[in-house]
This record gives sequence, C-alpha cells and structure tokens, in this order.
Amino acid sequence: MIKILDSTLREGEQTPGVYFSPEIKLAIAQFLDLVGVDIIEAGNPAVDGEIANAITKISHAGIKAKIGAHSLCSIENVNKCLDCGIDFLGIVFSVSEKRLQLDYNLSLATAIDKIVEVISYARKQQDNLLIRYTPEDTVRSKIENVIEAAVAAVQAGANIISIADTVGYTTPFLPNRSISYYVKTLKSELAKRQLYPQIEVHCHNDRGLALANALDAYSADADIIDVTVMGLGERTGIVDLAPLLINLIDIGEEKAKWELRYLKDLYELVSEYSHIAIPPHHPILGKNAFTHYAGLHVKAVSKDEELYQSLNPEILGLKSSFALGTQSGRSAIKQAIQQIGRAELAENPDLVAKILQEIKEIAKRGTPIDVEKELPAIVDRCALSELITNWIGK
Repeated sequence: MIKILDSTLREGEQTPGVYFSPEIKLAIAQFLDLVGVDIIEAGNPAVDGEIANAITKISHAGIKAKIGAHSLCSIENVNKCLDCGIDFLGIVFSVSEKRLQLDYNLSLATAIDKIVEVISYARKQQDNLLIRYTPEDTVRSKIENVIEAAVAAVQAGANIISIADTVGYTTPFLPNRSISYYVKTLKSELAKRQLYPQIEVHCHNDRGLALANALDAYSADADIIDVTVMGLGERTGIVDLAPLLINLIDIGEEKAKWELRYLKDLYELVSEYSHIAIPPHHPILGKNAFTHYAGLHVKAVSKDEELYQSLNPEILGLKSSFALGTQSGRSAIKQAIQQIGRAELAENPDLVAKILQEIKEIAKRGTPIDVEKELPAIVDRCALSELITNWIGK
C-alpha cells in the first residue's frame, strides 16, 4: 500500500518567492491531513527559527499524519529537528564522487562514516522515530556507492531509503535510467543482506517526467512517493499531489484512502499564499479541467459527459461546465440560456442564432465570456432586438 509524503512546506517553499507564515503552514498541514497524506515534511528548522517554530506548532496540532523535518547530515541539525517534536527525520548526504570531491573533499568511506554517525545518534535519541536517509542525486551517483551507503544507513538505524532524482534525470523509457530500475536494484541488493527498509522516491520535474517517473516507481513497488501541492519546488518542482492521487486510484489504489473533495480548497489555499495562480489547463483542478468549449464537445456531453471526460468531477466535489466563445454552437447557447433561468427563450431558434452570433463577436476580444455575469445582458439585448425586428416586420 503506497504512502504519500507531502513536502509543500519544505520543498514547496524552495520555489523562488514562496513564503508561508507559520499560521498558513498549519492550515496547509491540516488540509493535507484531511486529504489523507501519510507524512507531512514540514521544513528544515536549521534554515530559520520561524521554520522551527512552525514545525513545532504543526507537531503539536493533533494531526494524524506523521510530521517530519529535513536535516543535513550533522548532529547539530538533527538536534534542531528533534527539538520540534517530530515523528519523521530526513537526513540527506550525497555519495556522488563528483559532489564528494568538489563540495566536501571527502572520500566515500569518510562520507559513509559520517552518515552512520549521524543516523546512529538520531536513533539513540528517539527509538520510535522514522528515519530516512537520502543519497542526494541518487540516480546520477554510482549505484555501488548508493548501495554501500544505503546498507550502512539501514544498519545504523534508518527505516527508509529515498531515491532522489534531484535534477529530474530519470526517464521510464530508458531501462538503466528509469527510476523503477533503481527501486528494484536497491530493494534486491538490500534484501540480499536481509535488510528491508521502505523505499521512497523524490522525483523532480526538470524534463516534465516527474509524474511518469513516480508511477514508474509505483510499478516497481516503491513504498513512499514525495509530492507537493501544485508541484511546487526547486526549479520546476516535483510530483504534483492531485494528478498523482487520481492516477494511483486509476491503476489500483483504493479511492477511500484519500478524501479528494478537500483538494480544491487545499489548492486554492496554497495558490493564494504562494501567489502562484493555478493554470486554467492544470490537470484535475484547473478552471478548464472539466470545462467544454467546442460545439461538438458541448453537444455530446449534454447527452453523456463520459463522451468527452475520462474522470467524474463529482469525486472532487466539482461539476462539469462549458464555456462560450468563437467555438460555441447552438447546443451551448441553449444550455447557457437554460442555466441563467431563461429556458423559454432557448426554444426560439432565431433568437438562439442571434445570441450565438453576438457571442462569437464578443469572444474576438480574446477573453472568456462569463455565463452568469455577461450572458443575461447579451440575452436581453438580443431578445429586445428580436422583438423590435418582429414589430417592424408587422
């Protein structure tokens, strides 16, 4: 059964310009808990005292999800995390030879000694703590280095090994560069040593493949997938929560595990306080996700929405809608007239044709036509024009 780790409050706040106050972080965490994520990575307390305070507040808020903190590989940083009252500790340290040489001037053996020291220390402080070790940039490091460090980390007390695709390098289309390859290899090599940690994946979206890679990892029996709301994060971000949940349900996970009806409010909250708009074409929760526009489409969905929808918006607490503009046909106009409570006018074909023509002209301004706000005035104008024409004709 897959677990979801949401990192909106840590990775998401690494989006340039994004800042969440402690109060908003708590509200986001509470929504994430309502949705049903398993772990909330609430930040790195070593970055700032306010972050530490926010993690502490979230840790004591009665949230069902495990509350985690992110730490560099140092005892000082681990202590700052533990002081926040967390259930989950993520420790990160690279085993890439290039990174070890250029950034740390360390040998692999010395790096592993450091990893073991810090994980052993954390384990001694809190026996029931979930400890994750992440070899940063896992998929571009030598697999032998990753295996050696992972074995040592688990033996020192880590419960979870995270495969970090730190720069979005993996692809499902190249066997030895797929994240499923790393999941299977790591599980197999650890099992040979009678070690069975949970395997987590952290997929960045630099090449637009984060969701595909996450599903690839799922197919290889990964245990935990990292996400953020709206896919926020460093550079192009990581896996987006809502599309992942929908796709996991589609391929076999139980829908009842997650309360999808809270996603809309969660996304609107994060969008408002990150000052990043949800794109209209965003999958699942964008304004246009269940909006039909072309005349052929509107006519078809008026009979059966499944003709042009593969998802039922009701599982998200949403409804299908349609837009008016240059692509509209008579069916859309009739439905829109009915929607604003003027059903009797929808039976007048000449009036419908006149309204359609005006809609097409107005749409050339390049902005959407609001059915509720603009259509009543358009209908009134066209109805008056039709009445005058009929009188003159007499």
